[in-house]
Formats: sequence, structure tokens, C-alpha cells
Amino acid sequence: MTENAWTRWPSREALSRQGTTTPRRLLAWVVRLMLLGILLWGAFHGSRVHGWVAVAGAVGVLVTGGLAWCFWRTTLQHRFWPSLAVVLLLLGLAVAAQAVGFREPALVVWCGCCIAVLERMPLAVALPVASVALASYAAVNDDVWLTTAATVGGMALAGYTLRLDAEARGNAQRLLAQERAARAAEAESAALAERARIAREIHDVLAHSLSAQLVHLEAARLLIERGAEREQILERVVAARGMARDGLDETRHALSALRGDLTPIEDFLTDLVRAADGAEVTVAGDRRALPAEASQAVRRVAQEALTNVRKHAPGAKVSVRLEYEPHEVVLDVRDSGGSPGELAQAGGGYGLLGMRERAELLGGSLEAGPDEEGFVVTLRVPV
Repeated sequence: MTENAWTRWPSREALSRQGTTTPRRLLAWVVRLMLLGILLWGAFHGSRVHGWVAVAGAVGVLVTGGLAWCFWRTTLQHRFWPSLAVVLLLLGLAVAAQAVGFREPALVVWCGCCIAVLERMPLAVALPVASVALASYAAVNDDVWLTTAATVGGMALAGYTLRLDAEARGNAQRLLAQERAARAAEAESAALAERARIAREIHDVLAHSLSAQLVHLEAARLLIERGAEREQILERVVAARGMARDGLDETRHALSALRGDLTPIEDFLTDLVRAADGAEVTVAGDRRALPAEASQAVRRVAQEALTNVRKHAPGAKVSVRLEYEPHEVVLDVRDSGGSPGELAQAGGGYGLLGMRERAELLGGSLEAGPDEEGFVVTLRVPV
């Protein structure tokens, strides 16, 4: 059967005490103690209560409390038939109490059953059971009909109001749990994104420097094995030391970037091309501060592009153009082409892939390929 408003159980969050404030819990315990007091007073205040009748009354109170606890547990677990059986036993116990003269406890049990089923069971079952309980109460109660009708209506309204209140509390608990799960997922995603960013920084800063050092050191080893001149070996070692120094400088820049301490991007590009023979920088548009991620993307793409020029076209003329447009910044790195250098095989070949990944993560794009003269890399990042 399709679940709807008539056959749907109140949620487990609504039926449990989770999310209930301390004042509400204290009020609930006060109400329970008052009901228990009424049951005890109604069972033992009369002079007729003595001997086995008193024992039966005490047992009835204990059984009523046990059945009420069982009803709370079975409804919390959404067990339909046990819950219905327990509430029918309670109604039967109230009828028996009325039959042997315990009128007040019977009235309390009938009222409690009405409110409890309206609060904790599906409405398709709660309404008939509550009707039976209220009809029994009205049949036994000797007040005037108007007072009895008002009491019956008040109990029905109280039960349904408690149901709505419990559902609202349950919905709030579910929303809170979903929000906590979303925050945890967001924190995990942020951690993964930060790890990916650090991994890109490690690659961009160290991969080419270390691979170039390896090439020079390997060449020095081969020269030593072949008995080459001291000057040739020293040249390779000095070149490797220069690569190490450059790598250390780039590492410091990367650490500063990770801490958010970034120099102006124009100064960075000027310093970057200063070491490259035949390179020039052009800046166009209205200069403005860029977001940290966009600025870092421009810096790393410029580094990667110039490194590729040194690898694949050493000595080529390089033109670096940074253009500020209204909604994006464009970096264009062009070279005039040339013969591959001895470092062409250095590195793992992930440079263009890393640059494109960095651009796409920021909603931008990267185009790289040959043009009429040499090779061009164009980065577009929205800002």
C-alpha cells in the first residue's frame, strides 16, 4: 500500500526523545507523575479497597505502567501489530478497572490511550482507537454533556497537536543531521581540493627542476666515466647547482603563495623572464588585484610555458603578454620555435595536463599548440 498521510508513521526522530529540550523533558516527567498520582489515588482512596482488591489495584497500576512503556518502545520501532495489541490491552484493562469499581484510573487510561495513539500511530488506526477510547470515557463520565464534549474535543486536539509538534521536532532533527553531513562532506572536499592544489604546486615547482638536475648530473657521471676534461664535468655540475638554486627559489615562492603572500603578478612575470634570453613581457588593460587562485594559475602556467620553451626550443625568442579584460585575465606565451634541447626528455610529460587542469578548476580554459612560427600557450581565467 502506498504510504500517505493516513498510513504513514511519525518519524523515529519525532517519536524519540532526541532533540527534546530539558524544560520539555521536565514537563513530561511532571505530567507522568501527576497521572501516576491520579491512578494511585483513584485506586486506593476508597474504603472498599482492602485485602485482595488493594493487591489487584497495585498490580493493575504496575501492569499499566509496563504496557505504556511497551507501547512507547513498539511505536518507536514502527511495529504495527505489537503496538495495536498493547493499546488494546490498555483499553481492556481500563474496562476491567471500571467494572471492579476503579473509575478514576479507567478514565485516566482511556484519556491517555486517546492522546498516545493520536501522537504516535498512523492516523488510519489512531482515529478508530481514539474514538473507542473517547466513547468509553464519554459513556462513563457523569459530567454534563457540554463539559464531556469539551473534554473529549480537547483530548483529541491535544493528541493531534502533540503529533504535529513531534513531527516538527523530527523534521528539525533530520535537517540538522543533513546539514552536519553536508558540512562534513564539504570539509572533506575542501581537504581533498587542498591536497590536489599542494600536489600541483609540488609538480609545478619541483618536477622540472629536479628532472633537469638529474639530466645534468647523469651527464656529469658519464663524462667522469669517459675521462672527460675537468671543465666539461664542472660545467655540468655548475648547471645542476643552478637548477637546484632556481628550484629552491621557486619552492620559497610556492610556500609564500600557499600562505597567501603573493608579490604583484607583473613583477613576478618580469623576474621570471629576466633569466630567459630574448624574452619580453607586455601588460595590457586596467591592472587590478586578482584572486589568489587566479593569480597562482597565471604564475604557474607562465613558469610551465617558459620551462617548455627551454626544453623544446632553447634560444627561441619568447613573448609573454598579460591582458586584463573586464571579466577575465588572459596570459599569452609565444615562442619563435627552435630545435629541441638536451632537456627535452626531462620531466614526466604532465606539464600541459597540469596547466589545463588548473585552468578548468577555476572555470577557465587553456589552449596550447603550434602557430605559424613556433608554439603558443593561451590561458583564460575568469575573475
